[in-house]
Amino acid sequence: MVVLRPPDPLPPSKALWAAEVPRAAWMVATWWRHRALLEDVPRGDGRTVMLLPGLGNSARSLFVIRRYLRRLGYRVEDWGFGRNFGTRTVGAEAEAVVARVAALAAEGGPVTLVGVSLGGILARLVAHRRPDLVRGVVTVASPYAGSPRATNVWRAFQLLSGERIHDPAVLSTMALVASPLPVPATAIWSASDGLVAGAICHGGDCPAVEVRSGHLGVQVRPEVLAAVARVLGGMAFAEM
Repeated sequence: MVVLRPPDPLPPSKALWAAEVPRAAWMVATWWRHRALLEDVPRGDGRTVMLLPGLGNSARSLFVIRRYLRRLGYRVEDWGFGRNFGTRTVGAEAEAVVARVAALAAEGGPVTLVGVSLGGILARLVAHRRPDLVRGVVTVASPYAGSPRATNVWRAFQLLSGERIHDPAVLSTMALVASPLPVPATAIWSASDGLVAGAICHGGDCPAVEVRSGHLGVQVRPEVLAAVARVLGGMAFAEM
């Protein structure tokens, strides 16, 4: 009996892709309306949280969520490697990130990783490599659960990272990243993301929280910030 593999999801439509910049601009213009939402979340418990940026971005892109989580009471650390160009920045096995997490864990115990887009993929890779260092993983708009071709940015990924999505080593890493994590995890995703298909931003291995958001600026959207805070507060982590 031949078992047919289901087709990969299609990338987001051209209409959603074209709407990314206007949606991000509107979100920034109306951000002030959501103050009550941002306050109605659990307070932090002092745990160490490390933020990982998306493709081509640096820690500066995460300044809003960094300030927000610190105000809630978490010890928030940046990843410390400048712009995220994938393996060009962190090594083929994400060894630079592993070393950074190990240093933070030596100071304050296992680290919770919050990664946006490619940053979330790296967070899952680190959790697979060294689960003893990781308390939990939160991915935001991270296309870890399917083919990169279900995105509108796979060519940019190849250009910036120097990797090819069909190289055997890349396929092996992708399979590992998509496999169930040995630590608690939650995936935050949007069906209306214009750059990556929402269907590959979550899988059956962990709880998923759906939000309404584009991809650009997802890390500063109030609904996403509140969702991350609730996950960190223990409201959405899977019981292990």
